[in-house]
Amino acid sequence: MAKKIVNPTSTLQINFDSENRKPQTPGEIAYRIRLIFGAFLVLVGSLLLFSFVSSFFVGVSDQSEVSEGALEVIAGSDIPVKNWAGLIGAKIAHFFLFKTFGWSSFLLVPLFYLSAIKLLFKKEFYPLDRLTWQLIFYIIWGSLLAGFFVFQLDLPHSMGGGIGYFVSEKLIQLIGYLSVFAIGFTGLVFFILFYQWNPAKAKVQTAASGGAIPTGESTGEEALFDDDDDSSFHVDNEDLEEYRPHVPPVKVDEEDENLSADLPILEEQIAEAALEEVDETPFTFKVADEDDAAVEVEETPPTTAEKANDLVAQFGLYDPTADLPKYVYPTLDLLKEYDQKNQTTQVTMDELKENKEKIVETLLNYGIGIQKIEATIGPTVTLYEIVPKAGVRVSKITSLEDDLSLSLAAMGVRIIGQMPGKGTIGIEVANKNREMVPVRAVIGSEKFQKSTYDLPITLGKTISNEIFVADLAKMPHLLMAGATGQGKSVGLNMLLTSLIYKKHPSTLKFVLVDPKKVELSLFNKLERHFLACLPDSAEAIITDTKKVVATLNSLCKEMDMRYDKLKEAGCRNIKEYNTKFINRRLNPNEHDFMPYIVLVIDELADLMLTAGKEVEHPIARLAQLARAIGIHLVVATQRPSVNVITGTIKANFPARLSFKVMSKIDSRTILDAGGADQLVGMGDMLLSMGSEVIRLQCAFVDTPEVEEICDFIGNQQGYSSAYLLPEPDADEMGGQDRGDVDLGDRDSFFDEAARLVVMHQQGSTSLIQRKLKLGYNRAGRLIDQLEAAGIVGSFGGSKAREVLVKSEIELEEILKNLK
Repeated sequence: MAKKIVNPTSTLQINFDSENRKPQTPGEIAYRIRLIFGAFLVLVGSLLLFSFVSSFFVGVSDQSEVSEGALEVIAGSDIPVKNWAGLIGAKIAHFFLFKTFGWSSFLLVPLFYLSAIKLLFKKEFYPLDRLTWQLIFYIIWGSLLAGFFVFQLDLPHSMGGGIGYFVSEKLIQLIGYLSVFAIGFTGLVFFILFYQWNPAKAKVQTAASGGAIPTGESTGEEALFDDDDDSSFHVDNEDLEEYRPHVPPVKVDEEDENLSADLPILEEQIAEAALEEVDETPFTFKVADEDDAAVEVEETPPTTAEKANDLVAQFGLYDPTADLPKYVYPTLDLLKEYDQKNQTTQVTMDELKENKEKIVETLLNYGIGIQKIEATIGPTVTLYEIVPKAGVRVSKITSLEDDLSLSLAAMGVRIIGQMPGKGTIGIEVANKNREMVPVRAVIGSEKFQKSTYDLPITLGKTISNEIFVADLAKMPHLLMAGATGQGKSVGLNMLLTSLIYKKHPSTLKFVLVDPKKVELSLFNKLERHFLACLPDSAEAIITDTKKVVATLNSLCKEMDMRYDKLKEAGCRNIKEYNTKFINRRLNPNEHDFMPYIVLVIDELADLMLTAGKEVEHPIARLAQLARAIGIHLVVATQRPSVNVITGTIKANFPARLSFKVMSKIDSRTILDAGGADQLVGMGDMLLSMGSEVIRLQCAFVDTPEVEEICDFIGNQQGYSSAYLLPEPDADEMGGQDRGDVDLGDRDSFFDEAARLVVMHQQGSTSLIQRKLKLGYNRAGRLIDQLEAAGIVGSFGGSKAREVLVKSEIELEEILKNLK
């Protein structure tokens, strides 16, 4: 343990009575100062608000008091001040409302409140510097406009204030009624300059993860990222200061002090200094006490946790949604509201009574007595729960499914053996008049709106008319099946819509695979908000089956990279990792916030026919391992046969959802039980989660509703591009048939790639991608050509290829012979 000895003549003294008191850090002192000033701004804003509002009610009564001096009023007056803020409030209101700017002075109140919020909570709904000069303009402009109408229409003088009235009077004398057009033209010019033309801003490169520092304002078309924007965006210098971590002061020698003071500090150095590793070894120094006796005092440097707490105290918790600070969640007004009152009565008492009698009569015909029968009405089916008499075997009742269906003259009769948690047997009978479940009623329900799940999804209503809400993160993957026209596409749209309504684009990304090219195309407008894709993809939604394998391998690579980060951070899952990052306990140069990724495959059968094992292997790997790092799969198919839903895939999807299928074999394939063939279609479905099977009626979300939601989000400011997945190594796709390699048709980068591989002695496709900035397809072709030329060895699994050429001289000879 290192010790530092201080000269006994040192004047440093220690107060041993307070040796346990921890000295305040600069961050704590700054935080307390911000609290004081923030509270002061709240007080001033409240004073203005109370003064202005009360002036409307008691301003006339206080006219005699505000004209006198403060000392005269305090000394004594026959008429007390009635303003809610007292004499000061009356004088403030009189000054702003009557002598200066009139009613537009109210705009000062939000300015003080927003300034207080920025100081107290480090939140900025709008850049404060811009808001200040905008409000100043609006206060003056509003005063002039109101002053014109006060002068012409003899309205209350307080509307425009003294300044507005005086200036308007002079303008009317000069140009008459054209003055109102001049005032309006001034406001129009300001509006055009501010909202359409943006002065030169500092350009800041977007983060590697696709995130962006908030631009500070939305400026119409200019605020949106254009295709030729070069992944850049605008940001105010003052806004940038908000995201700089605290940097401890650097100690310099006296002779170098002037030189060091002028040196710039790079952003990378700031981040490194903020979260650098702290030496945990305590140090000791000696000082002189009153008796000149050496006393040892140990002082331990702050730990990483303490340093992170200091950053949080200064800058607050990291907010992932700050990338898009002006993002507005879709509203319920975008969803169609159906008139439920005009719908045909769902189930009448006569229908209930008739069905009960037929059930009892049919069971009695087979010698089965009933003690009790109860009905629960749902949107699609009615559940009749019966309690048979003693001695009746359950299997005897379940075997009468077809007989009950014939007797009730109803389609979709389904018998449930024993109701879970009850001593009853369930019989589900389809209603004659079905009730549609509108998406607005489900999305707008209190149960869904207040859900705190990581990935909340709502699919519709249960047979007891309850809103069904589940957590996709807990499922953790969902396998869907259903015949054509039974509601599978609507179910996918409902799942995606519910996630979009609850999650911010910075916390959730979709990878959409649509071999049919039309089902998921509606979500293409969400590319710069919610979608993820490969770097060289022309469209974010994958419709080409040849690119599906590359995307799946890319997700596997993303999964491996995320697990490496979790290992370095000492976390077990994505929730712990993101919590640690939000609390600023991870170095932002090495870590970043991880959004959830949901992979949606609309038609698995087509992929299995075209790609087979190349699709099955990465899907199974993702299903086995990807849950902990926030990658979840939703896979749908029309044909739930065993050659599509293989045992490998099925074993890793504990949650299964089935719409109506054509046979009992298909039902057993998807659910491991019958019943899906007895559904009535049009959104009627069975959800299997573990040992429990739940019958649901899927909510109906129409195509125009999905288009409106996507337009609403797509028209907002988004990221510069879709969330970019890592490019998969061509080595990982070695199972694909690359065909014969023609060295006569070599790539233009062949010589550069050959020299690069030999120089680094590393036959890696990723090396070529990084150094030559190529896509994985082109890099894969180059590595094949290098193999054919004898420069690198053959594919060897996860290991890099062996470089067969050991010197550049030998390489140049090979290149010369090829030419």
